[in-house]
Amino acid sequence: MYEFIQKFHSGWAYLVVLVLIIAVFNSLIGVVSKKEFMAKDRKIALIGLATIHTQLLIGLVIYFISPMGFSSLGQMSDKALRLTSLEHPLINLIGITLITIGWVKHKKLKTSESKFKTFSIYYGLGLVLILSRIPWELWF
Repeated sequence: MYEFIQKFHSGWAYLVVLVLIIAVFNSLIGVVSKKEFMAKDRKIALIGLATIHTQLLIGLVIYFISPMGFSSLGQMSDKALRLTSLEHPLINLIGITLITIGWVKHKKLKTSESKFKTFSIYYGLGLVLILSRIPWELWF
């Protein structure tokens, strides 16, 4: 069961990264071209939010059942264990929090430009943090 959940988490991560890249580029295009914020733009950001929260739930399950997760938290001298038990979950949680803040903040904004800027900044920072802590050697 653990192997299935781990492979699902890794496979879903491809979708998450793709959707977040699309959401960030869509918001950057909106800022640069000064276009009107439409329902399509909101849906792209919402799909990014939904996929990253699904990834969080799967990741939390793995974190507590994995031999490289919570149970390895005290072994910080091992670089691979430190990445999977501390750095990856912590930095990704910060990235997910930034993406969520961006979603919440956009609801209160009135202008299209400010909505696109908010998504560009928060989703962009969240994506950078997430990409920085993906265990690339385990991913491919």
